[in-house]
Amino acid sequence: MNNQSPLPNEAVTPNPGRRKFLAGTGALSLAGFIGGGLSVPSLALAKPVSGGSQLLGFDGIPASTADEIAIADGYLADVLISWGDPLVDGAPAFDAEGKNSAADQEKQFGDNNDGMSFFAMEGSRDRGLIAVNNEYVNEQYLYAHGDSKAHDAEDVKKSQAGHGVSVMEVRRGQGNRWEVVRPSRYNRRITANTPMRFSGPAAGDAALHTAADPQGMNVLGTFGNCANGKTPWGTYLTCEENFDTYFGTKKADFSLTAAQKRYTLSPADPERNWSDFDPRFDVAKNPNEFNRHGWIVEIDPFAPDSVPVKRTALGRFKHENAAVTVAKSGELVVYMGDDERGEYIYKYVSKGKVDRANPAANSRLLDEGTLYVAIFDGDRNGTPLKGTGHWVALVQGQHGLTADNGFRTQADILINTRGAADVVKATRMDRPEWIAVNPHDGRAYCTLTNNSKRGDEGMPINAANPRPDNIYGQIIRWDEKGDATAQAFDWDIFVLCGNPIAHPQGIYRGTPNITEQNTFNSPDGLGFDEGGRLWILTDGKYSNKGDYEGQGNNQMLVGDPQSGEIRRFMVGPKSCELTGITFTPDYKTMFVNVQHPGEEKDSHFPDNSPRPRSSVIMITRKDGGVLGA
Repeated sequence: MNNQSPLPNEAVTPNPGRRKFLAGTGALSLAGFIGGGLSVPSLALAKPVSGGSQLLGFDGIPASTADEIAIADGYLADVLISWGDPLVDGAPAFDAEGKNSAADQEKQFGDNNDGMSFFAMEGSRDRGLIAVNNEYVNEQYLYAHGDSKAHDAEDVKKSQAGHGVSVMEVRRGQGNRWEVVRPSRYNRRITANTPMRFSGPAAGDAALHTAADPQGMNVLGTFGNCANGKTPWGTYLTCEENFDTYFGTKKADFSLTAAQKRYTLSPADPERNWSDFDPRFDVAKNPNEFNRHGWIVEIDPFAPDSVPVKRTALGRFKHENAAVTVAKSGELVVYMGDDERGEYIYKYVSKGKVDRANPAANSRLLDEGTLYVAIFDGDRNGTPLKGTGHWVALVQGQHGLTADNGFRTQADILINTRGAADVVKATRMDRPEWIAVNPHDGRAYCTLTNNSKRGDEGMPINAANPRPDNIYGQIIRWDEKGDATAQAFDWDIFVLCGNPIAHPQGIYRGTPNITEQNTFNSPDGLGFDEGGRLWILTDGKYSNKGDYEGQGNNQMLVGDPQSGEIRRFMVGPKSCELTGITFTPDYKTMFVNVQHPGEEKDSHFPDNSPRPRSSVIMITRKDGGVLGA
């Protein structure tokens, strides 16, 4: 373990003004946006937020549809590393014809990089490690044959080698530019076949037993790694998201269990056909293997020989990220979203307290604690887009989580966390994705990306998710009463995304901080810098027509939590997602990911590549100053 400089959101600083947004006096108070007492379908929107933010020190840029990065004036954006670049000693160069082998890919930087964290080297301002998720692969570019399905076991191994996590050492060179250190003893690939172990209440449970692991304590690999978290003791949390898409079977009479259905398993037509050539992923042959994924995995980037640990106390679902903060009373708190339509927002509170004098002892905090799920209620006075809420503990024997309802043990709750949240009637949300905690006042913000099923039978609109067919998404925030360990909170909508170009009036226009100049859809990635600026990254529709007219490619914007103003900072190349944001400790360099460029076979990013390549981008100011200031 390595002592690191404090995370921006580790300490929650008391702020007498933190409840202004609830009292109706702030620029973003809902009373300022909307006439009180109006029903949601007839929102009366006020004038747009003016461009007077003192926090945003750059001019917003126009939308773009070009196959290149566009960025605010005075900034530079360069590629640090791309999919297939050599990483581990002995790795070959990227083959533009797709002829690299599975063994090659195990040593090369993985594909579709998503969430990531920067870890400073102790005693150095100019060296560090970056741990970055490699969520999935684009098979049509991975394989030389160009098909979207594997042809044989070698194809499957290559796909599995492109998944997981890449850890790399970086150093600062001339002009505040960073480069990957090669060779480095820290450079490492963690793939879908890397040995790992379970810990926490579900470790060893019968539902995790397999023929290869009859004790249910050891597991191979991580995949579908979406976003991430960073602990105060300097470890990396990688989050397994769409794990269901990797399991299948050709057995004609295979019948799904209720729990498998709840986790959207579709074995007859999996997105990836690993099960055709790797029996571990055949749910008829190895049904419990499915239960061994969908967890948060802790990795020590400074110990390249260490075994990653799947922390079962944090629950099993389609984890987006893990927003880590330390309560004023010392407990570790982890906020998490389950990224699927109609799923839930969770919070984990450790039993013990963070021991900064003994970092190695802190990992136990991720094994002993209480998992909660959120209920969002409307405002007592009927004001739209704000309200109150509370957390419900998912503890065996409480709130209906009993053997009669299928929860005999705490392990049952953690393995089937979605089912437990159903029982306590948690609030179904519009795809909860990244959560970030403001380092200045402790409020948590969550991107609710979109929900095309909202309003369908069984998923009615609710106070926190007020639009049917929510194609644009929103960002919700909550203020817990007292501290991050509190049981109750107040919430409001920071921004209801929309498009005033396509919809000048009505609920699809968005809140007034959405303008024709900054319109965007599907907020996804989220992060705060030290100054309290909220960086927003999108993963949405980029057709630039119809409902999405004028929105261009996916983009990164910056919001002022106090004034509510939002400005567009960066736009990515064609058909990409911008995701995964992390900063150096001096906040003079940002790293962000361009994921799946050319998803629609319309990109040659970067550098006119014959096969578009996901890449880590480093962003600096030309004058060497602090980003965004």
